[in-house]
Amino acid sequence: MPKLSKAAFGLAVSVCLTLTSFAPAHAQPETYTVRQASPTGSYVAGMAALDRLDAKSAARLLMQAAEAEWDNPHYSGRAFLAYLLLGRVADAAAIAQHLVDIDPQNELARLTLGAVALKQRRYNSASQELGRIPNETLIGVTSGILDGWAHIGNNDVAGAYGIMGQLGELGFDEFLIFHRAIMSDVAGDRDAALGLSRAAYEADPFVPRIAEAYVRILANAGQFDEAQAVLASYAAEGTSHPLLDVLAEPVAEGRRPGLFASSVQAGAAEVLHGLGSAIARDGSTELGAIFLQLARYLDPDATIVAMTLGELLSGAERYEESSEVYASIAPESALYVNALVRQAENLDLADRREEAVTRLRNIVVRYPDNLEALGALGDILRYDEQWGEASDAYSQLIAQIVGDRAAEWRYFYVRGITYERSGQWELAEADLLKALELNPEQPYVLNYLGYSWVDQGLYLDDALDMIDRAIAILPRDGYIIDSLGWAYYKLGRVDEAIVELERALRFLPNDPEINDHLGDAYWVAGREREAMFQWRIAIDVDERGVVTERAAPKLIGGLDPDAPIPD
Repeated sequence: MPKLSKAAFGLAVSVCLTLTSFAPAHAQPETYTVRQASPTGSYVAGMAALDRLDAKSAARLLMQAAEAEWDNPHYSGRAFLAYLLLGRVADAAAIAQHLVDIDPQNELARLTLGAVALKQRRYNSASQELGRIPNETLIGVTSGILDGWAHIGNNDVAGAYGIMGQLGELGFDEFLIFHRAIMSDVAGDRDAALGLSRAAYEADPFVPRIAEAYVRILANAGQFDEAQAVLASYAAEGTSHPLLDVLAEPVAEGRRPGLFASSVQAGAAEVLHGLGSAIARDGSTELGAIFLQLARYLDPDATIVAMTLGELLSGAERYEESSEVYASIAPESALYVNALVRQAENLDLADRREEAVTRLRNIVVRYPDNLEALGALGDILRYDEQWGEASDAYSQLIAQIVGDRAAEWRYFYVRGITYERSGQWELAEADLLKALELNPEQPYVLNYLGYSWVDQGLYLDDALDMIDRAIAILPRDGYIIDSLGWAYYKLGRVDEAIVELERALRFLPNDPEINDHLGDAYWVAGREREAMFQWRIAIDVDERGVVTERAAPKLIGGLDPDAPIPD
């Protein structure tokens, strides 16, 4: 999905959120039970549910308030939003018609009515509704593009191009290139589709949706060599995407893979999908989810939309609802295994780790070549400190890697962590060095290897250089700053160590390792009372007990004067 320019997108979002803002957050009770069946009580409880993206409860409670005071725009407006968030677009549209009667400026209500008309192929009605929204807002730009799709549905290609041209003049031209390409493709304008999709691809060659559209448009035009070159370029980066992977075989065999957007409705859904993702990333989770639900309504078969919505809901800690969305993806979809993996990850996030591991093991047995499933299994086992089993999962994954691609550094990095934690330093060091070979300026690898060397008193000058390079890339990362302070400490540069460790604590004030390190540095500097204070904090904030075991003896006898600094 191509991006709006930063300034244009920021302005559009701010105006949009001003016009369709959600009510201020209310105190969030443990449950949404309304003690008194009053409109106000239902509204307050419903808004608490809406704030938490509990769409089912929000819709029920806010509709209770709306039914009691139907002409209250706050009650009916929030009920409308809740139904959209729940994905019950037909119910939301019924309320939307009422909302535009009492508030003709309600842009989201008009967008919804336009989307419903577009879904039902009532293209004239869709244009009439969408055309009433000014283009200056994000919803206005969205409505304009959907209006363009309505014109395509009416076989008015020139009218659609005219609308897109007007939107481009408002400063959104770069953002619109991708959507103009899809629109041209569905309209059968092959030359325009090729030119526009090429421009979109050249601007953002490694965005999966853009690359997929370009490959399809090239292959459908018979340009199979060019399509294969795009797929090869994407793979050379060490990245993959199921929706691109499924194109490899038909393109190699000279078969046309079919349109990127199979219909007007699918094209319109892509607009809402891309914008919903961007809005959510910009901080408006509710509005992003609403756009994604509208996209699913327009194109129920768009599994990429379901995946994006599932990720958004999971990020909002709505794990059950997220898994329900993932479960809607059919087994024949290229994203089916990805959806299974996401459901297992939701179990882990919901503190059901044993079930998550069992689910992932079953997926790996059934799909032993799926790198995402192996990576997810390795990660969850690593989080659970099952170092040996985690390294086995990573090893199974690494055995399937072909060639040395920069993006594959992570696999060696995480396996290196499991080896280091299980006391197999030689294997860990080899993996960390391999990760750096693939990605020489990866700050987390630089820090991990540098810190490990420092902690063992090995290659201290090289380690310090690595940590310095990591800090230059991530200057506000408290963990990396701690590594630098600890390196200074090990080198006997205690005053510099204190400066850096104190700086690390400003970023991570409750990290037991950093507090313990600073306590050691204070003690060596003769600041014994401050050292005792830091060790006490380290023990108080240590949830795992690892630092406590190390720091507790220091509260009794201080630091062994022969221990801290190597000769």
